Formats: sequence, structure tokens, C-alpha cells
Amino acid sequence: MASFSNDVKKELCKGITDKDKRYACLYGILLYCKGLTDSHISFSTECEEFALLFEMLVKSIFNNEIKVKIETGSRKNGNKAYALSIEDKQSVSRIQQTYNINIERREINLKNIVNNSLNVFLAGVFFICGSVSDPYKEYHLEFTVPNEQLYTDLHDILLSLGIESGKTVRKGLTVLYVKDSENIEDILTFIGARQGTIDLINIKIYKDVRNKANRIANCDSANIDKVIAAASRQIHDIEFIMEHGEFDKLSADLQEVSRIRLDNPEMSLQEIGEMLSKPIGRSGVTRRFQKISRFADEIRKKENNNGVL
Repeated sequence: MASFSNDVKKELCKGITDKDKRYACLYGILLYCKGLTDSHISFSTECEEFALLFEMLVKSIFNNEIKVKIETGSRKNGNKAYALSIEDKQSVSRIQQTYNINIERREINLKNIVNNSLNVFLAGVFFICGSVSDPYKEYHLEFTVPNEQLYTDLHDILLSLGIESGKTVRKGLTVLYVKDSENIEDILTFIGARQGTIDLINIKIYKDVRNKANRIANCDSANIDKVIAAASRQIHDIEFIMEHGEFDKLSADLQEVSRIRLDNPEMSLQEIGEMLSKPIGRSGVTRRFQKISRFADEIRKKENNNGVL
């Protein structure tokens, strides 16, 4: 099953074109690969396009002289996975020398990122240790980096782009994360995933509209409850007055609004006002029902004074 993160990686694969970009992208992948040692390079991915891209990058940069082994399998969740490795020690040594990577003290060497290739270098870093959550669920992008120095280097690069990030430790590994949706959009756009950015923005708009609709629905529901409760009190007062033979003592305008309410329990105050022989506004109808309520309370008060239950 495709994920938003894999869709982003598929899109990025299409943008690694010229030699400088390939060189910088492969550098990002190798430098941030947790499976890089003095004797071998290994990692796994669910993105077939990335697996094929890595093989192509190695062949392109090293003139088809280094072999990448690719094996397919399945993960516990049923998703297809690709295990990639370079197992020849001399090949691994050649790669480390080409990029001047010190296994014990890995850090970014800007000399390997030439001709404005920082974006594809970061794309390479995202390929190997990055992921972005489904924006329908949450806004979260992260990089799980091999060591503290690489975390600091990546943090500083993002900061230079105006992107704030957080830090945590998970299973002994340092994780750099970004939760602000606009910062995530900026990262995706910078590394070349413009369609991913558009999809994220569209999902944000959809979620915003849905949330507003829910708030309106909840507000409407609350208002309906208030209308029903108010109408119930008004009907109770009117019927109470009628039961005590006091209805004729109400003024003609109060009798008219009372009859309309008894015949239309669900009607709003605005609608009642429009049905009167001389239409009035909502506030005018409210004042009439307040007078009816006070008259009913006067009758109740007389009953209590007379000891009537």
C-alpha cells in the first residue's frame, strides 16, 4: 500500500538528472546511511523507485565498476521491501575515499555539494533517513540521523533556509523533526517534491473546510436545542395561563403571539414575528414572551401565597 512518504520519494526520483545532482544526491544517501561501515553498505526501502535510483547513481558515479546487490522481500505489514547492499570491501573503501567520508567522524563536507546542488543533497538525505506522515493524520516530517554531528549539520542547513526543527531520541537514534505544516511545505518544495507540496496544501484546505463545517453544524445543533428549550418554556407558560382562566387578561398582541407559538412549537422567534398581523422583529417577539412569562410567574406567586400546590 502506497504511503504519502513513498509518493514523495517517487516524485523526487524523477528530478535527479545531471551529473552534479547525481553526485550530491548519492553523497546525501551515503553520508546519512546508518548501514555504512568500513566493510559494507546496506539499507532497505519500500520504495522501488528509490532502490533503482540508488543502483543507477552508483553505476553513474563509479562508471559501472561497483555492483549493488538488490534483494526483494516482504515486511511484517505485508509491504514489499528491497534490501540493497554493497558488500565488496574495496568498493566501499573507494566510495569513502571519493566522498572523503570518515566513518568514525561523519560530517557534511560542503565540497561534495557543488553548483547549487544542496536541494538534491537534502533529497538524498530524505531518501535514506527521512519520512513524512500522511497529512490527513498529522503534520510531521523527520530525519533519523546516524550521529549527533550529522544532526547538528542538518539542523544548521534547515535553519539557514528559515526552517525551525525539533530534536528527540528514539531507540538510541537522534531524530530531527518538523511539525509546522508550512515548514514541511518549504522542505518538500526545496528538495523537489512540488506535487507533494500541492497535495499537502490541498489536504490542509480540505481539513480546514471540514473543521469549519463541523463547527457550524455543532453551533446549529446547539442553537436548535436552545430554540426547542425556549419554545417549551413559552408553551408551558401559555398553557399554565390558560388552565387558570387568565388568558383573556393578556393584551391582544400577547394573545396573538401565544396562539402562533402553540400552533408552531418548532418555529423560531424571527418566523413568529413574520407571521403576526403586524410583523415585528425577533427582539420584539422576545419582549412579548418575556411579558407572558412574567404574567405566568405572577399567577404562580398568587398560588403560593394562597397555599395552592
